[in-house]
Amino acid sequence: MASTACFIIVSRNDIPIYEAEVGSAAKREDAAQLHQFILHAALDIVQDLAWTTSAMFLKAIDRFNDLVVSVYVTAGHTRFMLLHDSRNDDGIKSFFQEVHELYIKILLNPLYLPGSRVTSSHFDTKVRALARKYL
Repeated sequence: MASTACFIIVSRNDIPIYEAEVGSAAKREDAAQLHQFILHAALDIVQDLAWTTSAMFLKAIDRFNDLVVSVYVTAGHTRFMLLHDSRNDDGIKSFFQEVHELYIKILLNPLYLPGSRVTSSHFDTKVRALARKYL
């Protein structure tokens, strides 16, 4: 079964700093814009939930047709958002935790300015490998 997945990292200032289409489904022409629209529409829900719970993994916070938005909020209020059509909560949580570790390594780089776009090809390769492994 082909899966649809779009992963995005949003800074605390609501600026997307990393985006990746990580699904194996056939790409539609307007799919990227639709995925961005769904994820950005879910930011308001994330904003409300982040302040009412101490959990980092917020599971499924929004739905659009057969797509689900899952979110992981870091301690610095950076949001990892995944738009997917799978029901594998354990795999999604593991994916978020490992991407969080990769993101921390990016933050520890003295040449990286927090809140700026993540342009590392190594980071992109690792995220895509983790998506294949867990999603």
